[in-house]
Parts: sequence; C-alpha cells; structure tokens
Amino acid sequence: MGDSAIHALAGSVGGCVSMALTYPLVNLSTRAAVQTKKEDLTLIQAIQKTLEKEGLSGLYSGLSSSLAGIAITNGVYYAFYEETRSVLLRRRAAKLSPSTSTSAAATATTLALTTAEGIVAGLIAGSITTLVTNPIWTIQTKQSTHTTTEPKPAVSEGEGEGEKSSAATTTSTKRPTIIEAAQEIYEKDGLKGFWRGIGPALILVINPVIQYTTFERLVSALLTYRLVRKGTTAPGTQKAVGRSSLSDWDMFILGAASKLVATGGTYPYIVVKSRLQAASHKYKSSIKAVLHILKTEGIKGLYAGLGPKLLQSVLTAAFMFVAQRRIYEFVKRLVAIAASRRVPVAEI
Repeated sequence: MGDSAIHALAGSVGGCVSMALTYPLVNLSTRAAVQTKKEDLTLIQAIQKTLEKEGLSGLYSGLSSSLAGIAITNGVYYAFYEETRSVLLRRRAAKLSPSTSTSAAATATTLALTTAEGIVAGLIAGSITTLVTNPIWTIQTKQSTHTTTEPKPAVSEGEGEGEKSSAATTTSTKRPTIIEAAQEIYEKDGLKGFWRGIGPALILVINPVIQYTTFERLVSALLTYRLVRKGTTAPGTQKAVGRSSLSDWDMFILGAASKLVATGGTYPYIVVKSRLQAASHKYKSSIKAVLHILKTEGIKGLYAGLGPKLLQSVLTAAFMFVAQRRIYEFVKRLVAIAASRRVPVAEI
C-alpha cells in the first residue's frame, strides 16, 4: 500500500470520527445559514428548539450522507494532495545539478513543501475533490434543511376497539432519506441539480488551502520555538526533528487554530454555497447572492450561523488532525509488519 493510499485511508476514517463527534453543530449551522427569517437564537436555544420539535434525531438529520461525504471528500483530497506533493518534491530533486550528491537529492524529496508548493497542491486536490463530492453535500444540505409534513391520527383517551375517533389529526415532520433527497433534487433540476453551488464551492477550495498552509507555518513556528528554547538552532535541525515530535495535544491546538483562520476568512461564501445547495433561494450567481443578502439582511446575513460553524469547524479539524495522524501511524505499522513477513497487504 503506497503512502498516498495510507494518507487517504487515514483521512477518510479520521474525518468520519470527527464528523460524528461534532455533527449536531454541522446541522445547526447549515440550517442557520439558509434561513432568511433570523430568530437570533443562541446555540443552546437552537439545540433546545430542535429537540422539542424533532427530538434527538433532528440534531442528526443528514448524518448518513455527511459521513459518506466526509469519507469520500477526505479520501480523495488526501490521495491527490499527497500524490501532488510527491510530484512537486520529485521535481525539486530533479532540478538539482548532476553534481549534487545522492543523499542531498534524497533529502530534497523528504522536505516540507514551500508555501507556494503547498498552495498549488491544495488547489489541485481541492478542485478535484469539490467536483467529485459536490452531489453528496447537495444531498446532505437537502436532508438537513428540508422537511415534509405527514398527517398523524390522534387517538382519544378511552377509545374502544372499532370506535371511530373524533379527535383531530395532528401532523409530524419528517426529514428525507438519502434516496428521497436525491430523487427530489433530480425531479426538480435534473442531473445539474446535484452540482448546485459548485461556483462558491470551487471558490471555497481556498479554505483547506488556507487551513493547511496556516497549519504548516504554525508547525514550523512551534518547532523553531522549541529548538531555540533548547539552544539547538543548527541548520537543518528543525527538519530532522519533524512533526513526529509533536504531541496529540499539539496537533489538536494547531489544527483548531488553522481551521479557525480558514473558516473565519471564508464564511460568507459558505453561507452562499449552503443556500444554493438547499435551493431555498433563487440566486442566479454567487455575486448576486452576496449583493441580495447584503441588501435584504445586511452584513449579519453573510455570517448567519457563524457561531456554531466556527465551533464545529474548529473541533472537527482538531479531532481530525489527531485521528488522522494516529490512524496513519497504525496503518503504516501494519504495512511494515506485513512487508517484513512477506504477507500481501490485501490479506490484512
């Protein structure tokens, strides 16, 4: 199993773990983003309202499509990111002069990406991932934000068998399943409906680019700071130590901080993308959507649901970085054991 495949597997599983842990916040922030009639509820009030109207299942509506989405999204992203990273590093090594030693060339393929290289890798991986997974997130948004009303007969107390109930019927709300949501989207807009919001979604590729670039810079700064404190500042020492010296708590904090920067800077387009995917607003373009929101709702409209979204994004990223790292190391050890015993990886 190649290194890119291991990263993809670790990213998929880690993403599912972090999504499952924080999904109620995902759900509430998506609903807040697509609503135009704002109730200015606090996070606690929004949770209480959802529990009263829909029960515990209401907080997890759309979870199944979200888990499928995050598994595929992270798997595709990490696979293409790591593969692009490898290509860029090999190109860097190939540009070294013929007189360069073999060890120096090998070192060039193991160094971290520069900021520019990281942006290129992130844009390539993010664009491919967005095109592949947009239908999944369109379905998830549909599940999370749309309900259907069903009649529910109310049985009066003391009603005997065979007697007709004179009680008025009540109604219950029901969220669509994955199949039902997909059918509704197809019946309304055809295949193109699954790529609603693709414009702002592609623009939002900059979100993980900002996140991972910020993460790499924070890792570099932290390692440099610790080396300076130890009095070890020799050239190349930081690269030799690497992120393997970082604890799970370090990864949690740095992952949270990098996602805070990325989500805070791109949130207005997250709102626009959610509304386009929910098809609850007839916007003809992303720019017109932004202008319409500013005109009718003010600047607050572009930041609807920001609180739960920031909390969810930060926690999800923090959990994901820790889980992804641990899963990667675990799978890597399994592959190494299999190789040492000459057992095909497929049999693990």
